[in-house]
Amino acid sequence: MNLNLIKIWRPSVFQSNNKKNNYFEGYFFKLVDAIHTNILAIIPGIFIGTQQNETHAFIQILDRQNHRSTYHRFQIEEFSTSNTKFKFQIGENIFQADQIDLNLDDAARTLIGKVKFSRQKPWPVRFISPGVMGWYRFVPFMECYHGVLSMDHSLSGALSLDQEIIDFTGGRGYIEKDWGKSFPSAYIWIQSNHFEVSGISFFCSVAKIPWLSGSFRGFLAGFLWQDRLYRFTTYTGAVLESLQVTDSEVKLTISDKKFLLAITAVRHTGGLLHAPYDLKMLKRVSESLNSEVEIHFYEKISRNLLFSGSGQHAGLDVNGKLEEILDASRF
Repeated sequence: MNLNLIKIWRPSVFQSNNKKNNYFEGYFFKLVDAIHTNILAIIPGIFIGTQQNETHAFIQILDRQNHRSTYHRFQIEEFSTSNTKFKFQIGENIFQADQIDLNLDDAARTLIGKVKFSRQKPWPVRFISPGVMGWYRFVPFMECYHGVLSMDHSLSGALSLDQEIIDFTGGRGYIEKDWGKSFPSAYIWIQSNHFEVSGISFFCSVAKIPWLSGSFRGFLAGFLWQDRLYRFTTYTGAVLESLQVTDSEVKLTISDKKFLLAITAVRHTGGLLHAPYDLKMLKRVSESLNSEVEIHFYEKISRNLLFSGSGQHAGLDVNGKLEEILDASRF
């Protein structure tokens, strides 16, 4: 079978397929230590621009302590990857399904050490639904594809961040990725796997999706509870009943035939990250790692409350021309 076709069912593997221009692919590793003091987002990837001098590999680092983000650029020749498994390297930094091994040392920041992952909870890959994208993964002209590689997992190991040792043993992690031509012109992203009971995780994304001659408001949401992943997505027939954004919070309600999720995310200060827009990597995405998300999970018909809890250390992005997704009548 063609290798590029096989990769459809392996979303964790680098999907680049020898793209020549106008392409990005990036991974998001979130690390939270056991005492919830140190939270890092490590974002490695590649950007292939229309001009040769724009093409490069990168590693971004965002820490919650001071919302500081740094962008570390590498020659594209310093990037290498496996075509069959989740493993790639940028400079002396190695990223795999079960660990990251970092040796980043430049004028902006130092990050050295190894952190291992265990008991990962990936979004299921099925024949007709290969990951979080569902059947949309088979569509060849999507602006941006998404993968949820682990909703929740355990951490062990340590990193030295600017000469400060951070022990992540006993902490929790999360991994996802994006690839394609550009980030959506408007989107909301929420994620937390730090609820009162370990093993609970929530992820949600709402975005404007270009489609043929128009567009639609698409959404993906997953709630991992009691070892079961409840999926609420456009392709499963779920409905985004309401969406509200203010300066202080994001509120949305999503339901399917059996269940209903009511979500409130509290907005906090974030750090600016680079992201692919207009064929360039631009520093314009504000991402928080210290938000909170409150979840109420109901049986839809009876309104019986199955779960109520607050997720801490939540990732939250609210970016772009929000009017494009807030007004459902536009679609």
